[in-house]
Amino acid sequence: MVPGHEIVGRVAQVGDKVTKFKVGDLAGIGCLVDSCRTCTSCAEHQEQYCENGSVGTYNSYEKGTKNVTFGGYSDKIVADEEFVLHVSEKLSLERVAPLLCAGITTYSPLHQWKVGKGHRLAVLGLGGLGHMAVKFAAAMGAEVTVLSTSPSKEKDAIQLGAHKFVVTKDEAALATVKNYFDFIIDTVSAQHDINLYLSLLRLDGTMIMLGIPPDAPQLQVFNLIGKRRRLAGSLIGGIQETQEMLDYCAEHNIMSDIELIPISDINTAYERMIKGDVHYRFVIDLKTL
Repeated sequence: MVPGHEIVGRVAQVGDKVTKFKVGDLAGIGCLVDSCRTCTSCAEHQEQYCENGSVGTYNSYEKGTKNVTFGGYSDKIVADEEFVLHVSEKLSLERVAPLLCAGITTYSPLHQWKVGKGHRLAVLGLGGLGHMAVKFAAAMGAEVTVLSTSPSKEKDAIQLGAHKFVVTKDEAALATVKNYFDFIIDTVSAQHDINLYLSLLRLDGTMIMLGIPPDAPQLQVFNLIGKRRRLAGSLIGGIQETQEMLDYCAEHNIMSDIELIPISDINTAYERMIKGDVHYRFVIDLKTL
């Protein structure tokens, strides 16, 4: 298996039927390289929810074959142009790469729920996903609060564009935002009590799950019905929405905060990632492969 699904580079070669790209163009490939293209979800440009199963960039089977897809930890990748994205020359290439998963994962729910000016939004967890949610929500005009167990992350949160920072272990601080938020973007993949955070939503507020905890959360239903709150989830975005996100990033100069590493450092980077010691995404320079 060759993983990697946040991939950017320059087009080195095109097939004779390609019309959307030419040699030398900056391009990107995200989490998907194909889908059935005929189901309702695909017809609505939501290939990530393909009812017949989308094809992952790595460790999937190409449609109708037993050929395994291989990802971007490699010196080249070949894909159908319908699943390749245009990347602006305005953006720093290494900082664009994480936009193709972490970026679209956070942009999509903000876009779908039309988050913007007048909304109070909390981002739970300030990591690879969380730091992008802060940047996008702030650019869209929302009042952004970071909820974190780590007081040391306050400086970063403010620099990224957050307006407020609340330490969730501080009961007094947490009480100041009870029934406060219109939206909470939950990026935490560790086990945590979602009921605590649902109580921070105002009437008709929505908590959107992006992180995937190892065990199913225990939900106290009254937390929902008592304030007509909603608990929702979101995956990545479709190809069209991902391109819209990249164009939005070029317009607003939004990119991921990254550490660029040679391929030889991948094991050390993985160990640091397990410890949460990443600011905020590792990107591999594949010229070092």
